[in-house]
Formats: sequence, C-alpha cells, structure tokens
Amino acid sequence: MPRKKILVQWIGHSDLRSLAANSSQTRCEKLMAALGGKLPKKEDLGPTKTLITTRKFDEVRLLTNYSSEFNGWFAKWLGGKPAISEVKLKKPTDYASIFEIANQELESLKSSKAWAETDLCLHLSPGTPAMTAVWLLLGKTRFPCTFYETFGGKSWITDVPFDLIDVIPEVLRDPDAHLQHLAAQAPAEIEGFEDIAGDSRAIRDAVGRAKRAAIRNVTVLLVGESGTGKEMFAQAIHKSSNRRDKPLRSVNCAALAKSLLESELFGHNKGAFTGADSDRKGLFEVADGGTVFLDEIGECDLETQAKLLRVLQPVTGEGPSVRYIQRLGDDKDRRVDVRIIAATNKDLFAAIKKGEFREDLYYRLAGISISLPPLRDRKTDIPKIAERFMGLLNTQFEADQPGYEHKSLSASAIAFVKSQSWKGNVRQLYNALMQAAVLTDGKSIGRKEVAASIAEMPDSGGPFSGFADRPLGDEFDLEEHLNDIHSHYLRRAMEESGGVKAKAARLLGMKNYQTLDAQLKRLDVTGNWGTET
Repeated sequence: MPRKKILVQWIGHSDLRSLAANSSQTRCEKLMAALGGKLPKKEDLGPTKTLITTRKFDEVRLLTNYSSEFNGWFAKWLGGKPAISEVKLKKPTDYASIFEIANQELESLKSSKAWAETDLCLHLSPGTPAMTAVWLLLGKTRFPCTFYETFGGKSWITDVPFDLIDVIPEVLRDPDAHLQHLAAQAPAEIEGFEDIAGDSRAIRDAVGRAKRAAIRNVTVLLVGESGTGKEMFAQAIHKSSNRRDKPLRSVNCAALAKSLLESELFGHNKGAFTGADSDRKGLFEVADGGTVFLDEIGECDLETQAKLLRVLQPVTGEGPSVRYIQRLGDDKDRRVDVRIIAATNKDLFAAIKKGEFREDLYYRLAGISISLPPLRDRKTDIPKIAERFMGLLNTQFEADQPGYEHKSLSASAIAFVKSQSWKGNVRQLYNALMQAAVLTDGKSIGRKEVAASIAEMPDSGGPFSGFADRPLGDEFDLEEHLNDIHSHYLRRAMEESGGVKAKAARLLGMKNYQTLDAQLKRLDVTGNWGTET
C-alpha cells in the first residue's frame, strides 16, 4: 500500500497578498487593508499555492489565525479541498501558543492508525519566523518529517541538521541564497527509489549516483557494510531503469558451493553432473532482457571469477549488456541481454593485493561504483527509517493477527535509536524494532524496550557498548552522550535497589537520596520501581 504524504503548514501574509492579487477589486482592497504591505504580481502565487502546484500531496492541512471569510476565499482559490484549522494567537511571535497549536495538530496525526504509513511534510516558508522555528524543533525531534521551502515560484526539500539551529534566523532571512543548493531530490521523490527512507546528504549522494547509473546499461558495483541496503539499491536501480518490465534475478554468491553457483548462474544440460536429471536455464537466461544481481561477489572463488570475466567481456558490435554464456555440460554459446549489478561488503582492493580477487574482474564490474553509507553516517535519517520500519511491522502483524493494535515509537525511543552506532546498520535497527514491537503490550514503544532489544543481540554488549569509540561529528553532542550514560546508571541503580532511593544513592556513591532524586527528575529517568525512599 503506498504511503500517504500529508502537508501541514501555516497560512501567512504572503499567501493572502497573492490571493488579493488574483481577486476582484473589492476583495483585493479588503484583503490589503487588513494585511498591509505591497501587492504582488498576479503570477506570484505565494508560498502555499507554489508548493501544492509543484509538488503532490495526498492531504493538505492549514493552520490559520485569519478570519473565516479570508480562509474561505483562500481555500477556494487554492483548490483541492484543504483541511483548515482556525486558531487564535495573541500575537504572531507567541512561541508558547504556536508550539501548543502545532504540537496538538501533529499529535492528532501521530495518534491515528495510519501514522506509521504516513510521510509527514512541513512547509517552512509561510508564516512568521516563530512559526518556522517551532516547525523545525518539532520536525527534528518528536515528529520526523520532510521539510519544504518555496521561493520565486520554485519549491525544494530542505535538509536542516541540528547544528544549523544556531544560524536559523540568518538562514530564514534569505532562504533562496542559503538553502537552494540542498534542493536535490530525496529518494522518496525519485521513481523506483521510493522505498529508500531518508534525505541526508550521504543517502542523496548515493541515490543520485544510482539514479544516473540506472538509465544506462553499464554494470554497477554496490559497496558497503553488511546491512546497508545493497539489495534494496539493486532493486531500485532495476525499477528505475528501462528494464523495469523485465525480470530481476538475484543470487547470493556466498551461499552456494562453486558447482552449484555456476549452475545457478549459467544453467546446465542433462547429465552435466550427478543429479542433473534435465536441462535447466540459469539466471542469465531467465533474466534475459532484465537484470542479474550478484550479491556478495567478493566471496566467489577464482575459477568462478574467471568464468564471470569471460561473460562480462564486451562483444564487438553488440550493446553493452549483451553476453554469451555456456551452460554446464554444453559447448554452445547462448546470447543474452542482461544488465549486471554486483554487491560486496568486502574490501576488494585488499582482496586484489592478496590474490583473492581478480583485478580485471573488478574493473568489469565497477562500471559505476556506488558506496552506500553506514547508518552511523546518516543519523538524521534514522527517525524516518525507524518510522518506516514500524509501518512495515504494523502491516505485517495486522495481517497475521486481525485486530492487532498498531504501535508507534515514543519521543524517547526515537531519541535513543538516533544515539546508537548500529554496527549492523539498517538490518540491526529493523531487528531491534521488531523485537521491541513483539514484546511491548501498549501502543507506544519506549526507550527501555528498544534498549532491551539491542542488549539481547549477539555481540552488542548492550546499548552503551563501545561508548568511548562513538564517531564524532554528524550531530554528536557530548552533553547528550554523557546524559545517556548518566541515565543508564541511575536507572540501573534504581532497578538493583528495588526502587529504594536511599539504597540506590549509596550504590552510586551519593551522600543522600535527595541528590539522586534531583538527578532522576532532571534527566526524566522513570521506571516500574515505585517511589520508596
């Protein structure tokens, strides 16, 4: 089922001035008398109409502090039947009221059954700087989203990492000059790549290379750690290529013995080996016109590498994907047109130096080489990936158990998953969330459930394993990191003391339980240990 894109934003003065420019003389005068400022040209549609004209959303929700009359005119001019929420603000810079209204609106969305299958979109351009600042804070914490901006009749997706918060006022004064270079498409907007969550710079770069490679018939080599989504990228490249209507066939080169792998790839004739009772096509023949994905290509033995090299040799006068193969037990060449995508988590250059991998095969495979970033290098994407996985898990569990109650991640759980190094990358994250979802009774999955799931994984060493070696940069926050460690030991002491604060304080070397109590409150450390002192 396709995900639903919901846009939430404020209506601003610029929107209504553009409405005035495109209204009758009487209505224009009434609007401008209330708004003030300069009347724009008719072709200036304002931020909101520009966005919904240039981008597609399944639902549009507008927050407004204007009169019902103005709102009605604007909705009719905008078209598409937007949902309008009329609210009251004492002044346009009332941060407390703006936060309360915006938070309530997003909470109503998050509490809906469809939240896990929803892509939240927030528009930063309309409204006051205070409204924009609140969207940024909410969208980067409790409600993972995609940010949009508009200017000069154009719209784009804006990536705003936390380390830009200090300069937001400067950025907002001239968004066109400061942020337009970030207008590259997110994976969700590229045909074939919709299932790849996130829009960080690292993932956009990888998707950008893959998108360019997809339209050519060149071989592609995907390189990345285990669990970074190499197979998903291979599927995306195939789906966005001109071979999308033809087969995609995959084989894990590390999972099969040499004789079985050759038979799987090239096929065999009857009697070629013991057990070959009939002729059989290999993947190259089955995928004729389409794509073959060779996963874990670095695990192939040298003999199989030599046969692959022969298949990948360019054929004079033929297209770049035309191959000639021979089935096992046959001396007849068979012509196929197959595009090759290979993947490995192995350092092929090191393998070449050791004589374990053929250098000439490497260059045949790496027509385009794409390095997939580990999850620790794209931390801004983790909340979206986690929400996407929760949607998949909810759908799966509901199919298995009619009446299943959908679960979502709490704000503390989202913050926690974002703080982890995830050595197993997206695969480890998915497994942790699946385990937490299975073991959680209520609707909300908390930090504690996710932490417990990580602690039970092999070689994880618990949620604070390797804390001293965590990579710096990419939103690393020393104070937040130390607070995580501090909270961990506070929680552990409370659990080991059975909730007796005086005993917990002694375990931690504190002079009295009042100090412990103050720290529990400051770090919002809670649990099922009661309130004994």
